[in-house]
Amino acid sequence: MNTKISMVTGSILLVLLAACGGKQQAPNPNAARPYPVITVPVKTVTGYSAHPASIQGRNNNDVRAKISGYIKEVLVDEGQVVRRGQVLFRLETNTLSQTADAARSGVGAAEAGISAAEANVNAAQVEVNKLTPLVEKNIISNVQLETAKASLRSAESQLQQARANRGQAQANYRSAVANVDYSIIRSPIDGIVGKLPLRVGSLVGPTDPTPLTTVSDVSEIYAYFSMNEKEYLNFLEQTPGLTVAEKLNNIPPVSLELANGSEYGQKGKVKAVTGQIDPGTGTILFRVSFPNQGRLLANGNSGTIKIPKTYTDVLAVPEAATFEQQGIIYVYKVAKDTVSSVTVGVLDRIGNMALLGGGVTKGDTIIAAGVGGLRNGAAVIPRTADFDSITKAIKPVF
Repeated sequence: MNTKISMVTGSILLVLLAACGGKQQAPNPNAARPYPVITVPVKTVTGYSAHPASIQGRNNNDVRAKISGYIKEVLVDEGQVVRRGQVLFRLETNTLSQTADAARSGVGAAEAGISAAEANVNAAQVEVNKLTPLVEKNIISNVQLETAKASLRSAESQLQQARANRGQAQANYRSAVANVDYSIIRSPIDGIVGKLPLRVGSLVGPTDPTPLTTVSDVSEIYAYFSMNEKEYLNFLEQTPGLTVAEKLNNIPPVSLELANGSEYGQKGKVKAVTGQIDPGTGTILFRVSFPNQGRLLANGNSGTIKIPKTYTDVLAVPEAATFEQQGIIYVYKVAKDTVSSVTVGVLDRIGNMALLGGGVTKGDTIIAAGVGGLRNGAAVIPRTADFDSITKAIKPVF
């Protein structure tokens, strides 16, 4: 009996010992863990401020009819390059030509009227010249001479009226000829023909709301972008120059990112800014000029203007090294394998980097990433990391 009790007791002890031997220690939450660290460098960094832009040709001219009429010919096609003065449309001219012919006949009739009036004046003058010496010799009475002089004055008045009639007839003829010429609609500028909404047979006139077409000069294009009031004031404060014109001239050449994400091959120059802030939108409009010799850009394109801004010899840290609490930006400095948070001033954020204006100095060691789990005074195991490998880490694209 005692033997059996001893065997059971021994078995229980063995089980207890085995259970105690297999139990693991709980991890220490305050134990030092490895973190990537960098020494703060000084860099020269170029960033860009981006502004949506609309693109227009340097000169966009609506082509309209100066007279009413039916389109007889359309002599160009959409997208065609035309020269100034090139014929684009012809209007029906039958009625106009008849009017011009009638006006020309009117000029001829007025010329004939002048000839008849001149003959009458000459005849009246002869009669006056004949009667004058007879009156002087008292051969005839003065009444006959005065009657002749009155006839002369009447003939001269009729001559003046005939000449006025000729002037009116000539003006009518010039107007009729001009209308015939207006039936030939020409390009006002060198450029590219836009949409042709009207075709042969359409009735057009000078009061039509829709133009016959638009001719755009796109040898140079203008990109328009806006700044809000705050951005504009920052531009005035931060750009060198005493006047707005000097400040515009000091803006470096800008880039144009097209709608498909590619960058236009030519740089542009900010040339003008409107004189006041639009009270409706609270923005002010800038104009950028781009060369367009290959006519790659068209009127109506859109894009994004990118204005470069260069920071020279500025403190730079990975953006992942910063964290924010109650609107204040911090980084963790490392000293003797222990971290402490310090306040930093962020000038800008460019290319996954935070550019700092203070709080750390060149050569300070800081935690480069994973700062979310740290607290002041935490122990760390520093692991030196490459600056570029952190800032240029590939991000997933969705």
